[in-house]
Amino acid sequence: MPNIEKTLNVLRDEDQSLTAESIYSLTDISTADFNTLKANWNSIPTDRRLLLVQRLSEASETNFDMNFTTVARYALNDGDDEVRRAAIEALWYDESPLLLRVLSDMAKSDPADEVRAEALSAIGRFLLLGELGKLDATLARKTQDIAMAIYNDDDQPIEVRRRAVEALGNCTREGVSELIQESYESDEPHLRVSAVFAMGRTCDEDWSPIVLNELLSDDPEMRYEAARAAGELTLDDAVPDMAQLIRDEDREVMEMAIWALGEIGGSEARHLLENAIEEAQILNDEGLIEAIQEALESASLVGEDMIFDD
Repeated sequence: MPNIEKTLNVLRDEDQSLTAESIYSLTDISTADFNTLKANWNSIPTDRRLLLVQRLSEASETNFDMNFTTVARYALNDGDDEVRRAAIEALWYDESPLLLRVLSDMAKSDPADEVRAEALSAIGRFLLLGELGKLDATLARKTQDIAMAIYNDDDQPIEVRRRAVEALGNCTREGVSELIQESYESDEPHLRVSAVFAMGRTCDEDWSPIVLNELLSDDPEMRYEAARAAGELTLDDAVPDMAQLIRDEDREVMEMAIWALGEIGGSEARHLLENAIEEAQILNDEGLIEAIQEALESASLVGEDMIFDD
């Protein structure tokens, strides 16, 4: 492992590649090395700080033994909007009340709209923890209050308000269903899309008619979120429309429909996936083949036609 000075030299030099060795030197960073990094943080060019935080996020997703919490939390205070937003993403695994309090402050008062929106997206997983009894009830309630207040603030940009709707989909608090319905009935297309996202997060099949209706929307973003919601709600009635969506002209919609079929399961869903993998093999589309294989594995674990040994 390079020492912290070598890592700093690499970070400062925009002509050098940011190597895995440099990234890994920051896992479980010592207090002394962290103090050195903090003292020199602003000497690192902004683009390199952003690249560093993005690489920390990627590394933590591929290697769960890597712990970059100390560095990523520090980056939440960066002067650059995009670095702060990336730092929130990099802390996807951090479920500490300390981070939640920081995210709540950022959601309320960060000067950048995109950072407030990202903070609200991250808050959603904490609201889910509250529903599961894994977060202090008082703290969970306070966080819900913050998200609801932001949604109800018409002076907030739509991009921020929509993320508040999505976050609130993770809780069963009184008034949330009405808030989701209001968002869906909005004249703002992005709010309507986020309302459908939230419907899926609620695990409430009362939203099924709306989700099914939006599967074949003219808007690819809406089709994407409707497919996601159909998967999260495991809607068997969505399977016929998925036959069209798994051939959607929008690649992201296609992949989400494949994932949703895996979540729904059952013989009809597996049949569609088996046909789709044959077509993907003809096209030699490795990415699509992998996505379909994963969906088939999921589909084999669910569905009404499962057989259990006595």
